[in-house]
Amino acid sequence: MPRILQRMSWDLPEATDRDADVETPAASPRDDRFGLYGPTSEAWRLNREATILLGAGPRALLLQLAHPLVAEGVDQHSAFRENPWGRLEGTLRSYLRIVYGSLPEARAEIRRLAGLHRRVTGPVRDPVARAVTGTERYRARDPELSLWVHATLVDSTMVAADAWLEPLSRRRRADFYAETRPIALAFGIPDSLLPRDIAAFETYLAAMLGPGGPVQVTATARELSETILHPPLSPLLRDPRVLGRGPLPAFGPLVDRVPRGSYDFLMWPAVALLPASIREGYDIPWTPWRRLVSGWLVAGFRIWRPRFPTGIRCMPQALAADRRVAAIPDLEGVRSRPSG
Repeated sequence: MPRILQRMSWDLPEATDRDADVETPAASPRDDRFGLYGPTSEAWRLNREATILLGAGPRALLLQLAHPLVAEGVDQHSAFRENPWGRLEGTLRSYLRIVYGSLPEARAEIRRLAGLHRRVTGPVRDPVARAVTGTERYRARDPELSLWVHATLVDSTMVAADAWLEPLSRRRRADFYAETRPIALAFGIPDSLLPRDIAAFETYLAAMLGPGGPVQVTATARELSETILHPPLSPLLRDPRVLGRGPLPAFGPLVDRVPRGSYDFLMWPAVALLPASIREGYDIPWTPWRRLVSGWLVAGFRIWRPRFPTGIRCMPQALAADRRVAAIPDLEGVRSRPSG
């Protein structure tokens, strides 16, 4: 087993109801500071780009909601509508802690999320969701739902990198997917259900998204998507976690006057990454004008990206992990690779 996968496959028994399929190689103190992935991983290389995450995040969320049972869970258990920015900040913070945190930090976050999701259960209220899934109740810890959420994050990262950085080679795609498997196992997805390699993963995605597959946008999902596609600005000023400083209530009345549709174009590059069938399911008009503006924004990003300082381009969690690893003696030349 490659050394990077050994680090990632460490025992995570407290994160799930079972610890089968999670290997426990010998540990050393320096490995803790490398975290689950480490500086030579594709995960560190791809997730450090702030703009990529801003594209992959909305795409992944819209794909997740396109599963009728995920939409039911978000509808009934999330404060998503009231404060989408706070939810985004919390989700991003959690995800990056798993990717870039030390081993104890990443393990603690997996345990926290597993405990949180254990309480997310309820009735399926949407009649289309009941008809498509054939079930009356949902639970977030359902392995098939967990697999779909996991798959949207993995696929969206690769799709965004293909479009906004450079096309990923087959080898890099395979490596990145292989790196994500131990995390999926730690979240309770059985090895028998989890695609074995990148080819099997692509086959799984095609089946989920294809005609007759379980991913079908319901009215509940369309209603929730409005918050993603037309996010309100005022919660951004009220939640100190999002801006990294205290709330700015004085600007609230001014921001409330900004029409929500006036900045929708900023979301179009993320919408462009969605499969056409999902855009149609959400009733998102994909006109030539929107395609043109989306392409222009992405082209501008690709031109200006090399000119931005690393401190602006990269997520703070990635930079903190770089500093943590750089302080480890006898690194033998191991360093995080730049993303293009």
